[in-house]
This record gives sequence, structure tokens and C-alpha cells, in this order.
Amino acid sequence: MNPQLNGKPGATGLTRIVNATGYSIQGLKAAFKHEAAIRQEVALLAIAIVALIWLSLPVIETILMLASVVLILVVELINSAIEAVVDRVGTERHELSGRAKDIGSAAVLVALSLAAFTWGYILYHHFVG
Repeated sequence: MNPQLNGKPGATGLTRIVNATGYSIQGLKAAFKHEAAIRQEVALLAIAIVALIWLSLPVIETILMLASVVLILVVELINSAIEAVVDRVGTERHELSGRAKDIGSAAVLVALSLAAFTWGYILYHHFVG
């Protein structure tokens, strides 16, 4: 489709994919540089990978456990993006700004809870139950 027809100027095809990949890598670098929570969650992911290799669980359980930790990182990236946009709009306190940040933080908490449940349930049933 012609980009001018959908109102979005810019590259198409393979060039667009290459550009988008570059922007994504820039975003990951910026998040890692500016967000302590991202650095902590990348460390958590590294620890989880080592633990999963050591545990040598069945493939589906390993995938579920790894995915739950990756989901934390994904949600934290989105939360960090929301916080950056809110901070860009203004530094004064506003109810909607606070609500946006709180909801983003709640999303991270839900992802963390899901990971804790997933790991706890699988480890319990693998080693105890």
C-alpha cells in the first residue's frame, strides 16, 4: 500500500523493517540506560535463564517460566514509555498523570505476580507435589 494513501509518510517494505528494528534497539538502549527497573529486570531475566538451564525442566514448563519473566520486562518497557510521555507533557502534578503512572505500575505488579505464581506453581508441583 502506498504510504501516502494511509496518511503515513515514510519507508516501506524491507527498509521500514530495518528502520523499525533500529528504533527498537535504540529504545532498548535508552530504557536500559535511564531506567533502573529495566536493569533490575534484565538481571532477573539472566538469573532466570541460568536457573532454568540448571533446573532442566520439561520444555513447556521452561517456556512458561521464561515467558512469565519476559512478560515482566515487556510490561516494564511499556510502563517506562508511559512515564516518559507523562513527564514530557509536564512536571506539575495532575490527577490524570498520576493515574496513568499508577496504572502502569499496577500492570508491572500484575506481571510480577503472574511470574511468581507461575514459578511457584511449577516448582511446587515438580519438586513437592
